[in-house]
Amino acid sequence: MNKLYVVGIGPGEYEQMTIKAAEALRASDTIIGYTVYVDLVKHHFPGKDFKTTPMTREVERCELAFQEAMKGKTVSMICSGDAGVYGMSGLMYEVGVNYPEVELEIIPGVTAATGGAAVLGAPLIHDFCLISLSDLLTPWEKIEKRLLNAAEADFVICLYNPSSKKRHDYLQKACDLMMRFKKEDTVCGIVGNIGRDGEEMKVMSLKELRDTSVDMFTTVFIGNLQTKELGGKMVTPRGYRNV
Repeated sequence: MNKLYVVGIGPGEYEQMTIKAAEALRASDTIIGYTVYVDLVKHHFPGKDFKTTPMTREVERCELAFQEAMKGKTVSMICSGDAGVYGMSGLMYEVGVNYPEVELEIIPGVTAATGGAAVLGAPLIHDFCLISLSDLLTPWEKIEKRLLNAAEADFVICLYNPSSKKRHDYLQKACDLMMRFKKEDTVCGIVGNIGRDGEEMKVMSLKELRDTSVDMFTTVFIGNLQTKELGGKMVTPRGYRNV
């Protein structure tokens, strides 16, 4: 049986990669991924055959991985964070129906929500949800509805892909929507370049967040009614009783 791993490499630095993920990459003949992610791991796994495709070429990347595995190689498809959270594992299973001879194994990793939460303090201790602001694959109308419903239900909300050159005002729009149900002084936080050079974090109010500049390498956290700032950190209590 030909072997193909789908590996979540974590937020960036080698030290935040799981032992199982590192072992899968060491066991692989070929490592495939988006160019930026391959560059993050390349120097830790010398002697491997690295293959890359640019962004928006995900199906082509999956096909390439299966084709390499069909040659009898052990192959790893890498994703940042966790392969099953806005990652490649779903698409790999879809493409994989055409390659029944290949055994697929998913290796989890540290996603930006948990990696960023550790930098900020403890924002995700109570119920939370993840919402991507990218409308490349999801209509904005659906994203808007999810933001409103999550805000009304008082979830802590973690936002992925909060801004880009084409979507420079999406975080501002999202904050305006959430402020229909969340107070302007709701404690929020941002973390940029999690686990990579230039990592930075900041805790602020929802009103301040609205006018804060972010990019695709920023993860945004919006607190619930109980979230507070403690010593410059963003902390959400374990529950609502006796707080």
